[in-house]
Amino acid sequence: MGDTSNFQSKIKKNLYLSFLSILVRDEKRDNMIDILTEIQKKTSINVYERSLRNVIGAIMSTDDFWEIVALSEEPLPLVVDIIDTLRRKGYVMVNNGIVLTEKGKEFASREGIVRTDEMLCRNCSGRGISIEQFRDVLEEFNRIVKGRPMPKREFDQGFVTTDTVIARVAFMASRNDIQNKEIFVIGDDDLTSIALMLTNLPKRIAVIDIDKRLTDFIEKVSEELNYNNIDIFTFDIRDDLPDYIKKKFDTFITDPPETLYAIKAFVGRGISSLRAPGCAGYLGLTRRESSLDKWIEIEKLLVNEFGVVITDIIKNFNEYVNWGYEEMTRAWELSPVKKKPVRNWYKSYMIRILTLKNSTGFDGKIEVDEELYNDEESSTT
Repeated sequence: MGDTSNFQSKIKKNLYLSFLSILVRDEKRDNMIDILTEIQKKTSINVYERSLRNVIGAIMSTDDFWEIVALSEEPLPLVVDIIDTLRRKGYVMVNNGIVLTEKGKEFASREGIVRTDEMLCRNCSGRGISIEQFRDVLEEFNRIVKGRPMPKREFDQGFVTTDTVIARVAFMASRNDIQNKEIFVIGDDDLTSIALMLTNLPKRIAVIDIDKRLTDFIEKVSEELNYNNIDIFTFDIRDDLPDYIKKKFDTFITDPPETLYAIKAFVGRGISSLRAPGCAGYLGLTRRESSLDKWIEIEKLLVNEFGVVITDIIKNFNEYVNWGYEEMTRAWELSPVKKKPVRNWYKSYMIRILTLKNSTGFDGKIEVDEELYNDEESSTT
């Protein structure tokens, strides 16, 4: 009888402890859900538990707002709304930097959130591409671009580091996409066309850009280099694609603004310029201005509408130099800490696509203006 009583007592105790564990677990979940609900009230961008975890993990690694955006891999406007909600609920403190309070640290520990650390190869900066064979090109490129035009906010310009440009060239060469090929560069504030000239690998290069300062600079450099296999056009990408561009090239490269309109305009033009199946295109795409929900719409555009295949996606391949007009951007307006970025924080993935038998581009007129550069996830204009 005593053994039965002890057995029943143990069962009751275990059931009670299990019940308490469920209550504690539900309380934790309610905290997470409550925060997510508050954030979603502030933004039209979908916010997920992963989004919140990403931002908190980034805050655990740095107090610098720009680096928090970079490490979190979430659109800047969403990061701002998450930080503001966490601040109002007492989980973070915003002063000269952004840090977790004791309450925030307890929440992170309870939810198993860990700091976000970048673990990059020192030799290739995580790109997986060596630029050793192009060291001489990099040295000459560095000399030439010292006189380049500075970025213009009205065209959503911002150029990548010179190392990035040469890594692009090395990546394209590793896929046999520039050797004896005809290359189409769509928008060239990065001056990739000049780097391609310096390699002497392409058969021909064509460049279009809306900014005459850039096309004039590229033309001047081509004359100094005595490089004759290049065509340079000042052209608004929203206009109909001229016949001298259609189906003439083997490879295109572009770095478009990150609205669906812009992707359709820039990448669609690029695909229309390619001559046959098996031709390649390269584009940059960030997480700083594009949520995963936008990514899937872009991927649908590429795969379903354009009928191309995505062969490569390399994280944070493209590293951008801080523009110099940060204080004029939406990012600055939204930033909870008004301090200019110290390190380069804006990076984008490099995406390579290949055309198939039934791939089709877009060469009609784009009937939009402001929407080409801006949507609810934009922050750099």
